[in-house]
Amino acid sequence: MTSCTTPDTPGLIHIYTGDGKGKTTAAVGLAVRCAGSDGQVVFCQFMKNNRSSELNILRQLPQIQLVQAEQCFGFYKYLNEEQQAAAALVCSQLLEQAIAAAEESNARLLVLDEAISSYNHGLLPRQRLLDFLQHKPAGLEVALTGRDPAPELAELADYLSDIRKIKHPFDKGIAAREGIEK
Repeated sequence: MTSCTTPDTPGLIHIYTGDGKGKTTAAVGLAVRCAGSDGQVVFCQFMKNNRSSELNILRQLPQIQLVQAEQCFGFYKYLNEEQQAAAALVCSQLLEQAIAAAEESNARLLVLDEAISSYNHGLLPRQRLLDFLQHKPAGLEVALTGRDPAPELAELADYLSDIRKIKHPFDKGIAAREGIEK
């Protein structure tokens, strides 16, 4: 098997956005595809609780390195000022850890799950993320997920996929189910 990293393959920027189910799932699929061709992947989640079922399988793949926070803060809209400041510090540290891990491992793919929401709420250092995306290693693919990407992020994207909700069981009161939505 050959690696998906080649000197003449440019690394592009992917954004999975929208109000529909499947943004993280699309990024996980991309990570598995890259790992399946022997590419190194760094997968970082912002503002999530590290208990989603997809992480169980990603942990088993030696080509995938997870970068996760020890602490989960929950939904931004429920955080007070002190919690927002703590979340911003954690998100900033996660971003730096993810970038360092991608560079050190010569990763082919860096997934920044929920980076868009974190960016929009000021939990990530905006200029740092923009500078990284504009000057990332040439062969590194970067995938960002989250709703409503800021115009400057959308402008940098080579792929911009909008996952739209038409129907969702949550609208009928059906909670997230293990292995399907979580």
